[in-house]
Amino acid sequence: MNTVVEEKTRAVIPKQFIAALLFAVLALYLASVVPTVEMAWVSGLLILTIYLFAFEIVGVDVAATTIMIMLGLSSLLAPLMGLEHGLVDNKHLFDGFSSNAVISIIAVMIIGAGLDKTGIMSKVAAFILRIGGTTEGRIIPIISATVGFISSFMQNVGAAALFLPVVSRISARSGLPMSRLLMPMGFTAILGGTMTMVGSSPLILLNDLILTSNRALPADQQMEVWGLFSVTPVGLALVVTGIIYFVLAGRFVLPETKSESSTSGTDTLEYVQNLYGLQPRLIEIVVPEESELVGRLLGEIESTYSIRAIGVKRRGEESMVGPGSVAYDTEIEGGMVLGVVATNIHIETLISKYNLKKRSQLRSFSESLAPNKAGIAEVVIPPGSKLIGKSAREIWLRKTYGLSLIGLHRDGETLRSGENIRSMPFHAGDTLVVHTTWLNLARLEKDRNFVVVTTEYPREEELRPHKIKPAALFFAIALFMVLFTDIRLSVALLTGAMGMVLSGVLNIEEAYDAVSWKTVFLLASLIPLGLAVETTGTAKWIAEQVLSVVGQAPGWVIQASVAVLATFFTLVMSNVGATVLLVPLAVNIAIGVGADPAVYALTVALATSNSFLIPTHQVNALIMGPAGYRVPDFLRAGSVMTLLFLVVLLLMMNLIF
Repeated sequence: MNTVVEEKTRAVIPKQFIAALLFAVLALYLASVVPTVEMAWVSGLLILTIYLFAFEIVGVDVAATTIMIMLGLSSLLAPLMGLEHGLVDNKHLFDGFSSNAVISIIAVMIIGAGLDKTGIMSKVAAFILRIGGTTEGRIIPIISATVGFISSFMQNVGAAALFLPVVSRISARSGLPMSRLLMPMGFTAILGGTMTMVGSSPLILLNDLILTSNRALPADQQMEVWGLFSVTPVGLALVVTGIIYFVLAGRFVLPETKSESSTSGTDTLEYVQNLYGLQPRLIEIVVPEESELVGRLLGEIESTYSIRAIGVKRRGEESMVGPGSVAYDTEIEGGMVLGVVATNIHIETLISKYNLKKRSQLRSFSESLAPNKAGIAEVVIPPGSKLIGKSAREIWLRKTYGLSLIGLHRDGETLRSGENIRSMPFHAGDTLVVHTTWLNLARLEKDRNFVVVTTEYPREEELRPHKIKPAALFFAIALFMVLFTDIRLSVALLTGAMGMVLSGVLNIEEAYDAVSWKTVFLLASLIPLGLAVETTGTAKWIAEQVLSVVGQAPGWVIQASVAVLATFFTLVMSNVGATVLLVPLAVNIAIGVGADPAVYALTVALATSNSFLIPTHQVNALIMGPAGYRVPDFLRAGSVMTLLFLVVLLLMMNLIF
């Protein structure tokens, strides 16, 4: 094993070393051709940032923070670097931590956690699962289309953060890794921002930039401003392209990673299977009206066919799981749905004997028996327990304590449900293998009759459904201010976030826990680099060099170059900064080649949403931690999406305008 690891390490080091040499050569070349020393140093730091991100020498948040510190130290080392002053004024070095974008992200994370705490997101997730089932091919389009529509009217990072807890719950209940769902959702949230003129900051800003440019243009070249839905055909085509891309190619480009938000229910089941040799399977069975099972007692069927019912749902009623819900003397009714745990052979025997209907996936219990809500656990009967000498049937273990006994380990031997274990008196030291809800298991940790052995399980605190009204109220207030007022996005969203804290939807500790600080440091630390790229003139110089090369090319080539340039700049600086920088250049280029300057300006504003290659966009940074993504994951899936974006954008722009 160690030999294999050492060989892999030796293989990685030369690759990183060779890449470092190539990046160093590129940095030296840029330093030799840029017109100023400031641009040379900024270009070098830009190349270093890309190298650190691409090869993950350290974590992306650590890399970004290191670059920020290096920019700050340039003030101290300015004489040695040949500079008159630092690359970034240290008074503004940490402005990123108070920036509109970063504060907005903190606020939407808190708002999302508040909505989740009330159970709203759980209901949304359950609804999507009912429609889409548990397959990627159906769930991805539903989530992506919903988020894409929402992000066309609100900031895309807000839409993504709103659905982050929904996707987390869908992942837990469907068994699909979050890494297979979050990237399609995040990419579509970015694409959805291109569907209206209020969907993204660059598009909101565009009309003001057009009016500013009109002041310097003669009357016959004045540009018309764009209407709210002028870009909808283009944005809709981009969203549809993104959804189709992940449906068709998702199996090839999406990673399967262990996320920060993954639950341990599956791991616990595997542990029990390996340790005790038990192979329990959880399924739903529907009892038809004409079945001979109708009228029989549940306990009788369980004993005969070695199954355990852990949930029941009567026709027209809610599903029942946990203490007080399922009892030995429950009479089976026509139309009843049973959630049962048993081995395949026992399940099939029961179904064939009584002509029952087996569902291919959980429906009635998809919420209550999801892996993040319930699972297999180990509980020990300690010396001094009042249950010693009594059997599970005698104390009504399932009804009283919410524990469905599926195995009993005693004296080195594991007894299964078919061996009449529910009639055996408990001994001190018996290990009970049970199915229960995690909330119930947490309660049993305080019961002296049991010692809960299973500790690695999702500890989901009780929801606060009574707080739905204040949560919905403050979310609506924040959304109203975002859509219909001119107040800054961060102020509007923080109003909703703090409203939820003050009204008791969340306490302040829960609000702090909801924030992904890795995301905060990543974005805040990159902002000074974008500032340096812009203020030193590096961005403008790069733009001029690229456009001078294609200046005599056909119109579509020049327009494509503008789009590619905007795509590049949005990866290394804010999309707003890239838009402000490139729109005046694009307008002048369009006039010079006889093209429509408003169309070129719109090309820039749309292309700044083409940010999928590295996690520098706010949405990509938001989903990176929860899904456990790495930079190469974005490079693999984002490279294809970037090319598709450019092709569809240019095609639709030329068809529509």
